[in-house]
Amino acid sequence: MGMMVVTGAVCQCAFGTVPCTLQATSQMTCLADGKPAATIQDGQPGINLSGFGMCTSLANPAVAAATAAALGVLTPQPCTLVSAGPWITSNPKVLAGGIPCLLSDAVLMCGLGAGCIRVVTPGQNKAIV
Repeated sequence: MGMMVVTGAVCQCAFGTVPCTLQATSQMTCLADGKPAATIQDGQPGINLSGFGMCTSLANPAVAAATAAALGVLTPQPCTLVSAGPWITSNPKVLAGGIPCLLSDAVLMCGLGAGCIRVVTPGQNKAIV
């Protein structure tokens, strides 16, 4: 079972250097611990997720180019998150505002750097789904 994710949750990309906080914007009527519950649609770069510092994935063309220019020495570049679809959650039957809730065991794939984004801290500890 996962925990319901809310505004203020901490997320981390496998290739990012820093975590970021999630901002739930897809619905505002369902609250958990007094905060808006996130849904699988809350994965938009710059709106829901601000980025993960520097990207270290060679699948990211900017990192690959900078690394090649540095003669093979890994050269991280600024994260430019590109969501590859909505969050993938374990229980899409739990809804908030008619949209599947985002649970703490969900993953979001980055289409640019091939990173896997996970929820580190759900932002609340009362609502277990």
